[in-house]
Amino acid sequence: MKLSEYVDYDATGLASLVRSGEVTPLELTRLAREAHDQVNPRVNAVIEFYDDAETVAGAEGGLFQGVPFLRKDIGASEVGRLQEQGSRLFKGYRSKTDSFYFRRAREAGLRTLGRTTTPELGTSGVTETILNGITRNPWELECSAGGSSGGAAAAVAAGITPIAHASDTGGSIRIPASRCGLVGLNPSRGRVSGGPNNQDASFGLGRTFAICRSVRDMAAALDVFAGPHPGDPFIIVQPKRPYVEELSQPTGALRVGVARTKWGAVDLEPEVLTAVDSTAALLEEMGHAVAEIEAPFEPAERLRISLSRSNLSALWLEDAARTVGRPINGDTLEPINLKLYEHGRNAQPGDVNGALRSMRFHVGEAIRDFDLLLTPTLPTVALPHGSVYSTTNPALTAEEFIKADHGLYQYVGVFNITGQPSVSLPLAQSQSGLPIGLLIAGRFGDEATLVRIARDLEEARPWSHRRPSVRAGTV
Repeated sequence: MKLSEYVDYDATGLASLVRSGEVTPLELTRLAREAHDQVNPRVNAVIEFYDDAETVAGAEGGLFQGVPFLRKDIGASEVGRLQEQGSRLFKGYRSKTDSFYFRRAREAGLRTLGRTTTPELGTSGVTETILNGITRNPWELECSAGGSSGGAAAAVAAGITPIAHASDTGGSIRIPASRCGLVGLNPSRGRVSGGPNNQDASFGLGRTFAICRSVRDMAAALDVFAGPHPGDPFIIVQPKRPYVEELSQPTGALRVGVARTKWGAVDLEPEVLTAVDSTAALLEEMGHAVAEIEAPFEPAERLRISLSRSNLSALWLEDAARTVGRPINGDTLEPINLKLYEHGRNAQPGDVNGALRSMRFHVGEAIRDFDLLLTPTLPTVALPHGSVYSTTNPALTAEEFIKADHGLYQYVGVFNITGQPSVSLPLAQSQSGLPIGLLIAGRFGDEATLVRIARDLEEARPWSHRRPSVRAGTV
């Protein structure tokens, strides 16, 4: 197999070739390395390609047998591997925990070959750090790839691997998926275990999943990673059938609420609104009932949640700093994270659970009549480096950063709070050729409907033929 052929396959396709004997896992590993060597110097998505990559184990017979995979440098961990969280505070730290997530990855045949970049502590929606530099968007190198799974998205878009580990506490899967023209599902709270040591991350706001290129890979990844483990705080309703089987099931007629107005401080760009209207019209043509909805929450309510968590975040950071034996100061933390820490250390503990309950109730009441919601993933197309809010920016205060974050990522964070699943699909492009993601949110626990509607939209408006300007095998 040539590199130019490798990059055209999704993960499901590559696994099929391995099972048929047309290519070996070792060949795919070497192709991933070739792709990395060709494009990573330009996009800076992978900070470590393992020296022992060719001997990495992956079970035979799994859904993703032999498929190259990458780990985001925060969240789910591999025992003994570096996990630096994009921060000088954790430089050189090796995890002592083997997450359930990566056990499942190995059982499915995935071969984890290295680490991808993340903003420091996963704090920002742009992947720029003092430790690792700027991660660039393969569609336009002068634009942001998004965050916090920015390295994962840039690596997949550039063709290094067809799928990569990602995580999401306020949009960190869906933001880079939208920026980089990929499929980014944030599952329901509890669908994928965070065990053995992080089952209910950030009061249930945090989820772990993957970024990929196709809906069938998304469905297969759900079958690989979903499922309960001992220690999980609750067991979510389990699916009626494997998610890959949902790809052949009828969708039925659904009630869809459409967001055409802003849900935060940043206005929708005209091209983004056009993409929303076009997708709403397509859903209507498919036989779904479509109605416009207003913002289901007040921005001040979401700000209250963020501020009420700040004291606990500061306590966590102090505990982590003691573990690695380093002080918290300007030499170990970037300017914004240091300011967020100082703000939290001086803040009174807030009623986080009360704030979360209140917002979940208000949003639930506002959207109760809809099976699905359609919103922009982001109000803007990818922004140039230097025009976005980064944790390396010393000019912002902690509250200014939080407000800016909420404004840019106004449609995604709300579903972390409610626990609902939502997926960003690359259904549109700007006139300049940049991807525009559209967000589809489902009812809590109902990934099956998201799989079916995502399949319908992919078939109606396929995106696999679109190519970023920087892509392995073509540069």
